[in-house]
Amino acid sequence: MATPLSHLAVPLALTAALGSDIVPPELMALALVCAALPDIDALGLWLGIPYEHPFGHRGITHSLPFAVALAGAGTLLAPALGADPLATFAVLLVSAASHGLIDALTNGGLGIALLSPFSHQRFFLPWRVIEVSPLRPSALFSRRGLDVLRSEMRWVWVPCLAVAILGMVLRGLAGQ
Repeated sequence: MATPLSHLAVPLALTAALGSDIVPPELMALALVCAALPDIDALGLWLGIPYEHPFGHRGITHSLPFAVALAGAGTLLAPALGADPLATFAVLLVSAASHGLIDALTNGGLGIALLSPFSHQRFFLPWRVIEVSPLRPSALFSRRGLDVLRSEMRWVWVPCLAVAILGMVLRGLAGQ
């Protein structure tokens, strides 16, 4: 898995790229939750759920159907968030789906159940360029942890920063 911090890069980039008219702070907060929520399945490791089980780590909560369901449920809150329902759905979907896709870029684990519950087969993307993060947060302060953070900076944060800057420039050119 990638570090929990790096999963937040996508909704932060979307917010910067699209602006607060489309992604008000309340929607950004919910998008951050949707980006991090799939790792709730890590609790299963302590509850005795095997890693490879559909409800194990990187199972159903990392899937694209779960991301669609999460975005759909979150869209019901669009009026309270002060956001357009279609924009809400899109931002939450990209934020939630990015979690499994980023994890599918890592070089460790058993893969991601991207199609669960329709298929429990686990996948990696063809480019496994992100160093897999240790499960213990304290391990991030080791040499290996620094390698993971460097890898995530290169493959998650820099591309997200580019998207954010591009969106801000395009909004500026459009006079928004």
